[in-house]
Formats: sequence, C-alpha cells, structure tokens
Amino acid sequence: MFISNAYAEAAAAAPDNGIMNFLPLIALVAVFYFLILRPQSKRGKEQKAMIAALQRGDEVVTAGGEVGSVSKVYEQYVGVEIATNLEVTVQKSAIQSVLPKGTIKAIK
Repeated sequence: MFISNAYAEAAAAAPDNGIMNFLPLIALVAVFYFLILRPQSKRGKEQKAMIAALQRGDEVVTAGGEVGSVSKVYEQYVGVEIATNLEVTVQKSAIQSVLPKGTIKAIK
C-alpha cells in the first residue's frame, strides 16, 4: 500500500494555571463594580443627604416634574407650594432635585 496507517497520539494534559483561569472573571467583576455599583451608591448617598438637608424656602423639582418652593417640612413628607395659595404634600423621596434660589422667578 502507498498510504501508511495513521495512529493517534495521546493528548497532552493541559497545564493547570489556577488563578489564571479566574483572571478574566475577576477583571469583569472589578469593571462591573467601578462602572456600575460604585457610582450608583455614590448617587444614592448624595440623594439621601439632599433630602435630609431640605428646609423651608428651598426650590425643588418633584419626580412628577412639578416645580415649587418648600413651605413645610415633616418627618416623611414635604409641603410644596407650586402656585400662589396652592400647596401639595409629597413624600420626601419624591423630591428629585433642589434648584438654585431664584429659579422659579426666572421661569415665570
């Protein structure tokens, strides 16, 4: 015969690198932490500090988009005057941001 028989060799065992196998997973977790979890927790802390510092006279925007001035501050709620003699009571967590003083006058 012109063709010789081919015999398979035993496969060489792959070296076990231990930590090198988990290095891509560790890198992925680190990227996830620094790009997603850390900024979100920082934003949450800033939001809690802003809500805790609310006081009468602050100009705020609620989650529903209403712009008004804080007239009363309760433990869980805030009275927001959105028009002359028109006050609504909203939860403190519904306050989205505090505006600089004079913003409401500039809008009107």
